[in-house]
Amino acid sequence: MAFQPIVDIETETVFAYEALVRGPEGQSAASVLCQVDAENLYAFDQQCRVRAIVASVKAGLLDTPARLSINFLPNAVYSPAACIQLTLKTASAVGLPTDRLIFEFTENEEMLDPVHVANIIATYQKMGFGTALDDFGAGHAGLNLLARFQPGIIKLDMELIRDIDTSLPRRMIVEGMLRMCTSLGITVIAEGVETLGEFEALRGLGVRYIQGYLLAKPAFEALPTVMWPEKHALAV
Repeated sequence: MAFQPIVDIETETVFAYEALVRGPEGQSAASVLCQVDAENLYAFDQQCRVRAIVASVKAGLLDTPARLSINFLPNAVYSPAACIQLTLKTASAVGLPTDRLIFEFTENEEMLDPVHVANIIATYQKMGFGTALDDFGAGHAGLNLLARFQPGIIKLDMELIRDIDTSLPRRMIVEGMLRMCTSLGITVIAEGVETLGEFEALRGLGVRYIQGYLLAKPAFEALPTVMWPEKHALAV
């Protein structure tokens, strides 16, 4: 696993670390995901959860107030209550409170069973986990999906964030999403932030939570240090 921080820019603290799958020597996620098929999907999803929890705690997560965000595959969850048992056992074994876990999902292809996914989210929320919809605004992860169920967090896709400081349409779209999510009680995270201009534009719009290379690149089996924008400015 590699870990990348999601930063609260109001308090200048790390809100959560997202766990990102890597190969045993730090190889890319693509090199791992290309080996996943219907036969090993469930086992892969379960082991990713276990590895994310164990590796994050080993890296020092419990020495921080930050949460841990784990990606999960909806099609690998046949029963949310049953499939969460190994996760609960692992968290208990390493002393990680389950209310510090966030489960995020993305759906690059059209969701075949949205009722099943809604049940997963509802079950996780009842158990006290955070829930997040990743890559919102890309592919099928859009308004129709949000109308069916409301996770606690949405992560705006990086294509919406790219060059937002010089794009009026992008700023207007993100501003509208912020108003909508505020009304629905949903937290917004902007991901893929790479420039000071994007950071300042998002801060001006009222986005509180930001993730991206500007602040920190993922660190293999470690929690990276956040490079705050003020330090970037001083370096320039």
